[in-house]
Amino acid sequence: MSHFNDFNNAQVAKLPRHLKQFIVAQNYEKYTPIDQAVWRYVMRQNYSYLKNVAYYPYIKGLQRAGLSIEYIPDLQTMNDNLGKIGWGAVTVDGFIPPAAFMEYQAYRVLVIAADIRQINHIEYTPAPDIIHESAGHAPIIADTDYNNYLSYFGSIGAKAMFSEKDFELYEAIRKLSILKEAVDTDELQIAKAEKELRYISENMGEPSEMALLGRLHWWTVEYGLIGTLENPKIYGAGLLSSIGESASCMQSDVKKLWYNIDTINYSYDITKPQPQLFVTETFQNLIDVLEQFANTMAFRVGGAESVMKAIACKNVATAVYSSGLQVSGVFTDIGINADDEVTFIKTTGPSALAFNGKQLPGHGKNYHKDGFSSPVGRLKDASKPLENFNNEELKAAGIILENNAELVFESGIKVMGNVNEILKENDQLILVTFIDCTVIEGNGNVLFKPEWGVYDMAVGEKIVSVFNGAADKDAFEEITLISQEKTHKITYDEKTLKLHALYKKVREIRESGENLAQLPEIFNRLKNNHRHDWLCALEILEIVHHKKIYHQLEREIQIYLELKAAREPDHNKLINDGLYVIKNPVSQLIVE
Repeated sequence: MSHFNDFNNAQVAKLPRHLKQFIVAQNYEKYTPIDQAVWRYVMRQNYSYLKNVAYYPYIKGLQRAGLSIEYIPDLQTMNDNLGKIGWGAVTVDGFIPPAAFMEYQAYRVLVIAADIRQINHIEYTPAPDIIHESAGHAPIIADTDYNNYLSYFGSIGAKAMFSEKDFELYEAIRKLSILKEAVDTDELQIAKAEKELRYISENMGEPSEMALLGRLHWWTVEYGLIGTLENPKIYGAGLLSSIGESASCMQSDVKKLWYNIDTINYSYDITKPQPQLFVTETFQNLIDVLEQFANTMAFRVGGAESVMKAIACKNVATAVYSSGLQVSGVFTDIGINADDEVTFIKTTGPSALAFNGKQLPGHGKNYHKDGFSSPVGRLKDASKPLENFNNEELKAAGIILENNAELVFESGIKVMGNVNEILKENDQLILVTFIDCTVIEGNGNVLFKPEWGVYDMAVGEKIVSVFNGAADKDAFEEITLISQEKTHKITYDEKTLKLHALYKKVREIRESGENLAQLPEIFNRLKNNHRHDWLCALEILEIVHHKKIYHQLEREIQIYLELKAAREPDHNKLINDGLYVIKNPVSQLIVE
């Protein structure tokens, strides 16, 4: 990747390489005049409705994030504005893995899908798009309590343990959303992908930490309400960017419950309107509930139960010894004593050792390519954990360079070999390396043989934390820095290009107030050559209505659109909502 564009934004500049790999160029020029009109339509609808039910001053929030009602936002402008409140923004291609999404939030960077929904999905789109991300999430970001919640949520979510099923679900959702937004997908393919997704989501088993956090995220960041049960206001981005649902959710048939730790028991279905919504009195309460849940998570609890979560996940996770040593890899085995304490852990396949999030030199996944295993616990009859031994105590235990040592753990595991290296960090012993080494369990089962090479023994009395992903992601992950050059160039046919030109002309007339006399001819062309289009006609109607000119034309378009709404069920609500905003203009919109 030649040059990484950080938009002169401090938060974006700080992103680690494994997150930068998802960033794509926005390619602002790819947005067509229709795309711009879709943005403007949705934003006018939003504003017209949200000014009464949104928790915060919507327009002020938009401006603070560098957004306007008139144009699709440009990333540089957004970053200039968000930078003032300690945030940034980048564009990515559709869905990215949930853990990466969380990490971006922890770095205080909004992730925005670069694409915009097609006009036929204008009300709601299953795929992430720029309207949802920027019009939904960005306006509220200026609220300090809220943005603290968002970044804190990110730092906890990034550590959440997944189940194997979560990975399958993510892949299925991504596949379906790509198929649905593609221009020429065959319906059979979509039906098949929907069936696969339904099957996976109906057979998820016990929800993982990530799934439970996903619920908390859904009922707050996406669908949250704030205030009182009787008169709540919307702050959730899913509601704020879906014209349909922000109106229906306030009706009394959608139950309103207080938001607390019990909320994790409510699963959600992204394909249906919500049966209930949760109200928080303050954003601080969101942080308190999150904290309560975080206290139950593997990264804070550690122990056997947490290592079991790592084994169930079947993907890379990290276990942290009480000495601070971090072991990253795919965990496949664990030893447990009668008191449920961990006596042994094992990974299979490429593994790495780190301390404080930085890989130890010489202990990357190429070196530990066939896995890593080590005892956990105290030495037999020791008065303190091995990691706390001082030099005298190490000598007494026989841990002396080039000396043959025999270590027996409380669990019965025996390590016998020649001490080759002793590694300390912050005065804690974290690793002892042996050559010519044999490791045997109490029952005589051989765990390591001399001919297997060098044996690295991790040191630590307990496993104090287990979290998702590698400790040093930049060193561990295959970082494929995707080039910023590639753009999705859609080639439009002659007819569509002519329609784009009409939209462009209407915008120029509206913004300059000149050439109004061309409007009747433009409407004629729409009527004769582009019968499927409804939005451009609405825009012409808006101009003549507000300028109080061409009353004959206004009546003609009004009738044309009303007939269209009656004949085309798909466009009925869209056209009527559009007519409503024209007839009930929002005064601030005009001044803005």
